[in-house]
Amino acid sequence: MTVTTGEAVSFDEAVRANERRLLRLALMLSGGVHSAEDLVQTVLARAHRRWDRIGVLEHPEAYLRTMVVNEFLSWRRLLRNREQPLAELPEQPAGEDFSLRQAQRDAAWRLLARLPRQQRAVLVLRFYEDLPDDEIAAVLGCTASTVRSNAARGLASLRAGLPTQDEEH
Repeated sequence: MTVTTGEAVSFDEAVRANERRLLRLALMLSGGVHSAEDLVQTVLARAHRRWDRIGVLEHPEAYLRTMVVNEFLSWRRLLRNREQPLAELPEQPAGEDFSLRQAQRDAAWRLLARLPRQQRAVLVLRFYEDLPDDEIAAVLGCTASTVRSNAARGLASLRAGLPTQDEEH
């Protein structure tokens, strides 16, 4: 059931408050800056047309997040863009090997990109958005047990793709 507050949030306010978070979510799902921007732009264009209904929801940001995930899952074209997101370089703590950390991040992106879309969406929502299984199920329109099985399969695939200690040396 959708709860309304009666007081509408303007579309511009919602975009200003949520655009960066939606872009980061889309980036985690798609793996590419340009694909993420396209994804969010598509969602915001669609949301703008229905903002009179979305803006009065109690949590319009959750609705926008769901729209981003659903749009990602429904894209028919293959996201073959393998660019690596480096829009914001983190500050390098003293004594840390930045190149090693970047290599690890690059490997993680490649592994995540191999997963089927549903598994990738579940893992991003669970570990990046920090959502519990029942909320992930609501976003994806499935049961919590489906979320758990997709998470288990996705994690197993990620583990299988990790190099062994013999391969590292």
